[in-house]
Amino acid sequence: MDQRIVTAVIAVIVVPALLFGYIQIGEWALERIPRRIAARMRPYVWVFPAVAFATIFMVLPTINTIFISFQDARGNPVGLDNYVFFFTNPETLTSLKNNILWLVFFTAFVVVLGLFISILFDRIKYESVAKTAVFLPLPISAVAASIIWKFMYEYDAPGRPQTGTLNAVITAAGFEPVAWLINALTNNWALIAIGVWTSVGFAMVIISAALKGISTELLEAARVDGATEGQIVRRIIIPLLMPTLTVITTTMIITALKVFDIVYVMTSGAYGTDVIARQLFARVANSDYGRAAAVGVVLLLAVVPVLVFNVKRFREQEERR
Repeated sequence: MDQRIVTAVIAVIVVPALLFGYIQIGEWALERIPRRIAARMRPYVWVFPAVAFATIFMVLPTINTIFISFQDARGNPVGLDNYVFFFTNPETLTSLKNNILWLVFFTAFVVVLGLFISILFDRIKYESVAKTAVFLPLPISAVAASIIWKFMYEYDAPGRPQTGTLNAVITAAGFEPVAWLINALTNNWALIAIGVWTSVGFAMVIISAALKGISTELLEAARVDGATEGQIVRRIIIPLLMPTLTVITTTMIITALKVFDIVYVMTSGAYGTDVIARQLFARVANSDYGRAAAVGVVLLLAVVPVLVFNVKRFREQEERR
């Protein structure tokens, strides 16, 4: 039998059956011990499958990846050589630089545009239609969005008919066509624009929901007191939306750090557009598992501070409540 079928059967039938059996046995056992002890034990019994799942599929692979990062492609110990390679190799340094570009500008554009669109559309008659238009790219997969924009960025030599939408517009205006994905001055920004196009709808929806929660009486009182719309946005709306903006910012930072699909489909990392996640993929494809693991660990270490910040902020919010 095909191994994929066996894996699917295990995932769809065997695992849920084992989980159901575990819960039934656990509840049966808890009913036969003193209630006081059962009340203390029940949360641990119910949470154990989730902890076991996270340990088996997340913690142990992470530890194994860290261990492999100190080995070469043949499994021999090499100490910190893989990490030295990462921070001295021109390709990995280029990918690191591009990830920083994504982190800063992708995050900034998504948050700022999401905030601007939410505030702007909150005041128009056709709010739902306008927001739907901005939201539409979000359900599209990154691969599909990349293919769409590949046609948009299509380039032909000057003097020839331009099949790419952007270059057709540019040449119609009397300018030379631009090799968006080849030109080092434009290619990274062109890729970031795709990410922004697919993600700004997410930011808009979350910010719009938070914006609806702001008291209209508060805003009206500010207007009665003579505050301008700009002052209301800067001194009332943005401070009240700050927890929401923080969540969106951290989410977009993580998205930027692990970006892969867009770069892989559009350029496959060529022309100076490579990113860390694609570097990891390329190393694994070449069976260079030691260096691939080192790239993965670096990516993990880049994400950890963001996660720690989020956990700390959530705890502070819970303490305030």
